[in-house]
Amino acid sequence: MKYYLIAGERSGDLHGANLMKGIHQHDSDAAFRAWGGDLMQAQGATLVTHYTDMAFMGFLEVAKNLFTILSFLKKCKKDILEYQPDVLILIDYPGFNLRMSAFAKKRGIKVCYYISPKVWAWNQKRAWKIKATVDRMFVIFPFEVDFYKKYDYDVSYVGNPLMDAIETFTPDPDFSKKNNLENKKIIALLPGSRRQEVIGMLDTMLSVKESFPEYEFVVAGVNSLPDSLYEKYQNLPRVTVVFEATYDLLSVAEAALVASGTATLETALFSVPEVVCYRTSGVSYAIAKSLIRVPFISLVNLIMEKEAVKELIQADFSQENLTAELGAILPNGKKRKRIEADYNTLQEKVGKSGASQRAGAEIVSMLNERMRG
Repeated sequence: MKYYLIAGERSGDLHGANLMKGIHQHDSDAAFRAWGGDLMQAQGATLVTHYTDMAFMGFLEVAKNLFTILSFLKKCKKDILEYQPDVLILIDYPGFNLRMSAFAKKRGIKVCYYISPKVWAWNQKRAWKIKATVDRMFVIFPFEVDFYKKYDYDVSYVGNPLMDAIETFTPDPDFSKKNNLENKKIIALLPGSRRQEVIGMLDTMLSVKESFPEYEFVVAGVNSLPDSLYEKYQNLPRVTVVFEATYDLLSVAEAALVASGTATLETALFSVPEVVCYRTSGVSYAIAKSLIRVPFISLVNLIMEKEAVKELIQADFSQENLTAELGAILPNGKKRKRIEADYNTLQEKVGKSGASQRAGAEIVSMLNERMRG
């Protein structure tokens, strides 16, 4: 059967690739066409557009690039009609994907959504649109099942796909040696996978360096961004940039400063105490603050339903606050033991692995029933 997938972010590329593996287990003849990234392409997808071309973050940034986004929508609709997939599979990325779900539904194409948009966080009425345009929703947090029940919409809880990625990860035994990190104490810096995140946050993250002279600060770089973004950091004393090795870095780090997003949960699942960082344009922040209906921005705190990790947002994201919070989570810091205890609870809440396989099996089963019916 023919599958068309749309992932607009780095994490979506990871989860999309694992979902493709799950589909292949139940449909050996599966053919994939996708908007995604290198990982999905490596799993056999014919890539239409790379997610790095679509990675706009924040209301102001989206507005500035509205013409580009509209052209992507037009291109995607045309491509779907030409490909005529048996199913359209959407992975998070709601601003784009909810438009595509409505488009596909009107044209009789089955629509599955893997990893629900965070409609419980803001603009909850979007749940009605999801119910009307999505044939099967696969959610990754248990509380999402109860949320959708309020809209009389039954969804499938499949577990969290990060558990799949982490459980299949094998640390590189030569990681420290290859990066001249042997016998060094490491603080990991995860400034995000978008250009504007790195530009807006990495300098401030590194501003704490002189307060922790015994540590090496290791930046998790990504190949999908230009090398020029990282060049000025690569010759700084006690700063190392590693590329496409985030999990290896988390395996050896004592603490981390992490841009808000999927990486906050990944860091916690590796049991690395962290400070969550977030900064965007003033306009985007003001709009988001007026719309958000949840008390936290990090997945860790949302799942735990309390402030398990410190969030430094906008003006609070400063050298002074970073220094204080980082010191509190390093060994012998006053918050470290409490965070480690919370992480144990978090592991239990996140739950089972195998999300990709379960979602893949359900998608193939749905299509087989359709063909038989």
